[in-house]
Amino acid sequence: MKDYILECCVDSVESAIEADKGGADRIELAANLIIGGTSPSIALYNEIRRQSDIKIFALLRPRFGDFHYTENEFKILKEEVAMFREAGADGVVIGCLNTDGTLDVEKMEELIKEAGDMHVTLHRAFDMTKDPFETLELAKKLGIKTILTSGQKNNAREGKELIKELVEKAGEDIEILVGSGVNAEVIKEFLEDTNATSYHMSGKINLDSKMEYRKEDVSMGLPMMSEYTICQTSSEKIREAKEVLNSALNK
Repeated sequence: MKDYILECCVDSVESAIEADKGGADRIELAANLIIGGTSPSIALYNEIRRQSDIKIFALLRPRFGDFHYTENEFKILKEEVAMFREAGADGVVIGCLNTDGTLDVEKMEELIKEAGDMHVTLHRAFDMTKDPFETLELAKKLGIKTILTSGQKNNAREGKELIKELVEKAGEDIEILVGSGVNAEVIKEFLEDTNATSYHMSGKINLDSKMEYRKEDVSMGLPMMSEYTICQTSSEKIREAKEVLNSALNK
């Protein structure tokens, strides 16, 4: 029997609780999902762990931007892997690239060694590699358990054909985790068109800030997004996606 996995990416305690309530199998914990995610604080991890026993994979990314890291950035990344391992995280989500668009095997080996028994996911740095099939084989050799991918496109629907090929070539050796633009409808489509069984989504909705006084003409971050809009995972959206997977499991 196939295992169907639903992973929810979250960047707050509230979103983690909603993901758990909706039936997610695990969470990818990050900070700053609005810019693709950066490393979360250990305090955030600890508070979620106090309130939930859901599996937690920590996304570790020292900054926004590309995945070719300086020696200083890599030192930070390696220390974060050790920190989350010691804290008891179930997994880490990592990725380092060379300037030529290939996987930085040397750096990945160091991080994987530091991870010990934790589950290791190669994040969407995979989608920025020159040759996805070569990267897939390298990931297998490194002992990476999961690859998160949108099929090297901006969203999974656009990358569906590559994802289908990756699932076939991955076989039982490595999990292909479908991400970017995923919801219940997309999962249903992919279950029919591909053999993918693992899905990654945020299930976000926009909540209005509780601030009564608002300084609308000052932006503290991204100009295109209001300070008074809070993005949070919806347990209902996660539940809808989980129900699609449960239906497939019971067929």
